[in-house]
Amino acid sequence: MTSRKLTAGGEVVAYCTKCRMDLNHRIVALVDGIPVKVECESCGSHHKYRRPMEERATDKRERKTASSPRERSAPAPRTAGARAAAEAVQETAREKEWQSRIAGKMADEFVKYTPKGSFEADALVHHFKFGDGYVVRVIDANKIEVMFRDGPRVLAQRI
Repeated sequence: MTSRKLTAGGEVVAYCTKCRMDLNHRIVALVDGIPVKVECESCGSHHKYRRPMEERATDKRERKTASSPRERSAPAPRTAGARAAAEAVQETAREKEWQSRIAGKMADEFVKYTPKGSFEADALVHHFKFGDGYVVRVIDANKIEVMFRDGPRVLAQRI
């Protein structure tokens, strides 16, 4: 953006989502001096303000040279579909871990869960409602986290 003071009704160069290019736009709404809604002077469409492509490309180049590849972490998924896919992958990995810990174990290897009982990490537990699971960690003297087929649960112990 330029260094001049922006006002509603003023002009600014922005990326037009309909024309797909940087064009002059009229500012429709400002928040804290930053345009949030603009109107394209070429096609008349109203849309959110998007910085010109040239500015965004410059920022990308600066970020690329500023950080090394090792410093960058995987970006969080931005769309609902991508988030759902990432969650499905995590859920599948969690269930495979559960199956590898539970599969092939005899029924007598599982301790029947009771809140009065005392459990250690990696102990096999059978809960009357949640089924078979294993103790992931002992949270404190009175709480344990148990991984069941449908997900982790915090349960009481030594009551």
